Amino acid sequence: IDGKEMGRPSAVYVRSLYQDPSGYGVDVEEEMKENWRRTMMAFRESSTLLSSILLRWDQLGVPMFNPPKAQMNITKPYQIALLQEAGLPVPETLWSNDPVAVKAFCKDQERIYKPVSGGAATQIVSPEDLTDERLESLAGAPVTFQEILPGDDVRVFIIEGDITCSLRIESDEIDFRQNEKKIEPIDLPDKVKEQCIKAMSVVGLRFTGMDIKADRHGEYKILELNPSAMFLGFEKLGGVEICRPFCEAIARHTS
Repeated sequence: IDGKEMGRPSAVYVRSLYQDPSGYGVDVEEEMKENWRRTMMAFRESSTLLSSILLRWDQLGVPMFNPPKAQMNITKPYQIALLQEAGLPVPETLWSNDPVAVKAFCKDQERIYKPVSGGAATQIVSPEDLTDERLESLAGAPVTFQEILPGDDVRVFIIEGDITCSLRIESDEIDFRQNEKKIEPIDLPDKVKEQCIKAMSVVGLRFTGMDIKADRHGEYKILELNPSAMFLGFEKLGGVEICRPFCEAIARHTS
């Protein structure tokens, strides 16, 4: 860094490698307009070097929050498959760009849809969404279709196998992000806590903000595990501590 050799760190927190020009906090619109190919190549080259450094540190035993080798497990369809295979509760889900399959999945059932990799708000499937004209747009890319879970949204922060806090998020929208009315700590049943900790182990993370939600029968199902979940807003609105125990967890590896 700045011409100095970094050496081997005691621990590493990976917020993001910012390897996608369309990613959050990345502003390269002008560069993409000027020469998208060159800009994409620059992202690829930087990402390859940074990933290689992190992989090397991980191979040397440096504690990673979170390890690059777990990134594949964060891919949402694969993550859901891993959790389901481990016997953990997940929502009924279809990833498809086949209009016939989508119509069958949504027939006589309330469903939601959202991007496969994120980047847009979750929406409820309406009759207009199932028209032939609307479904033609699926030819461009697959979409995630999922059962509606009517229970409260809950974010569970876990650090190295310990649940730091569980927060109930009150919202009038199907997608609570930027629509939070109230956030408050709750105590989850022991069974659900065990499922959350197991899910973290299955995916291979040291730190996560996990989203769970209850179905019509009150059973919590796991929506996803975020590898580098933002937490300052949840701290402030929920009146909990996440940053301090997270920093302490990283610092324990420096002694």
